[in-house]
Amino acid sequence: MPDFLLNLDRHLFYLINHQLSNPFFDFLMPLMRNPKFWIPLYLFIITFSIWRYKKQGIILVVFLALAVGFADYTSASIIKPAVTRLRPCRDPVTAKTDINIVGCGTGYSFPSTHATDHFAIALFLSCLFYKRWKWVLPATLIWAAIICLAQVYVGVHYPLDVTGGAIYGSLVGVLFAWGFRKVVPDFKS
Repeated sequence: MPDFLLNLDRHLFYLINHQLSNPFFDFLMPLMRNPKFWIPLYLFIITFSIWRYKKQGIILVVFLALAVGFADYTSASIIKPAVTRLRPCRDPVTAKTDINIVGCGTGYSFPSTHATDHFAIALFLSCLFYKRWKWVLPATLIWAAIICLAQVYVGVHYPLDVTGGAIYGSLVGVLFAWGFRKVVPDFKS
């Protein structure tokens, strides 16, 4: 990575990890990045899809699960080991001042798998439901962006890690939504 980009990333990390630091965010941000916190939302999406769309809803849930599984696996098991970027809490430069709220985490940093997974969900759902419910796109993007911000705030990722994860996850979400539309061409959201 070019030095100017690396320095910019470290600077933005410092701004988010230090300058935004406050007791309310110290409580909120670990929740926002915790997948268990979002289980009620995931269950709602699954239940709503199956209840509203029956057989098509089951196929939708399968494609959504495949999108997340693909995004998660490729991000964590292929891209991260290929890039080998250290997390801020392991980087010799930022580890000295990193405010790490949730522990350092294992593995490498780029891309953020949380960002990849949640943007895959956001874009998959947006591609399928935007025509009927315009609010789905901004709501899912804001939701995924908050999770990304939380990853930087708690000290486990740099801004470029979550940006890269968001871009990659978005591509995966769009790809699997396209695949779903090919398998279920008569789907009407």
